[in-house]
Amino acid sequence: MNTDWRDDRIGSAHRGENPTVMRRLDQGFAVIGDRQFLPGYSVLLTDDPSVTRLSDLPRARRTAYLADMERLAEAVELACRRLDPAFRRVNIEILGNTDPYLHAHVWPRYDWEPEDLVRLPVWLYGEEYWRGTGHELGARHEGLRTAIGEELDRLA
Repeated sequence: MNTDWRDDRIGSAHRGENPTVMRRLDQGFAVIGDRQFLPGYSVLLTDDPSVTRLSDLPRARRTAYLADMERLAEAVELACRRLDPAFRRVNIEILGNTDPYLHAHVWPRYDWEPEDLVRLPVWLYGEEYWRGTGHELGARHEGLRTAIGEELDRLA
């Protein structure tokens, strides 16, 4: 049976088969996003696929998950600011509308974004950004991925 790691992102992370994993954190996995139309986009995956929302976690684990989320956001901010002078800020979201497990999105935002989108939620970007071939994670993102990983290590 040949399965795609995307079908079980958390299980594949535990097995060392998820190629997007940058680091194992206290309560989850810091991964670089499959789509990189905003370079540095990252996600904090819970380490337990049965956890569907932040409130599923006992208070101590919830606090630790939020600390991991803040650490990832700061690492993305530091790396992106260093690599792109047009970096503006990061946006952090826990939505839970599509994937059935707890995860937090960390979106870097840039001054070079289209004027009609730069101040709006990333979800308003067109279909070509989400499904087109021009923004897939690839070898050209290794420098950015390495920079975020280094910042995660430094912030530990």
